[in-house]
Amino acid sequence: AGRRPHRRSPRMTTPAPSPSLGLPIVYLVDDEDVVRDALGWLLRSRRLLSEGFASAEAFEAMLAAKTPAALAEWPVAPSCLLLDVRMPGMSGLSLFERLVERGLIAALPVIFLTGHGDVPTAVAAVKRGAFDFVEKPFSDNALVDRIEQALQRSEAAIRARLARESVRKRLAELTEREREVMRLVVEGRPNKLIADELDISVRTVEVHRARVFEKMDVRSAVELANLLREL
Repeated sequence: AGRRPHRRSPRMTTPAPSPSLGLPIVYLVDDEDVVRDALGWLLRSRRLLSEGFASAEAFEAMLAAKTPAALAEWPVAPSCLLLDVRMPGMSGLSLFERLVERGLIAALPVIFLTGHGDVPTAVAAVKRGAFDFVEKPFSDNALVDRIEQALQRSEAAIRARLARESVRKRLAELTEREREVMRLVVEGRPNKLIADELDISVRTVEVHRARVFEKMDVRSAVELANLLREL
């Protein structure tokens, strides 16, 4: 159990805006009502939304209610998870392992809330990909600082995922011939060699090359290669 965060002179901070992604949210998973209430108040004082769960099973049920397609695109807004290590039933560590298996912790950074005896467990979780751990009793300001950093990481991960999805959609719009030309352009072949290999005219190569650049929204072969490499 942790102490109730102190309520003196809360430091009003506002996370970096991300209007296209929605408002940031912090998920709280702790079996103690008093801890969830105190954390919820602390986050409200910093203008951060939160949603509490009394058990790891309750959070797991929320995820299970999503369709596979929705879960693959979740979270859609910058998010992080404050997760107690020790809880009745499913432990915080077990829930974390399930999140790792689902590939969710990149866009949902996990900050463990630990008692002194749980520190070695929390350190091991950080090595497995958890964002950080905070030992109870914790400093309000230090905790909120780490939460805001976790939300920034979440936003970066979500934007990277959306960028990859955008590239895949653009690739799907290419014709088979445009894909062939694109492959050879990325390999650094000049138009004349591409024309010879595909048995088409240089002018036709130029037309396909221009269409590939337009559809992929790039201006050079180097930019195209970098875009595909990131994907």
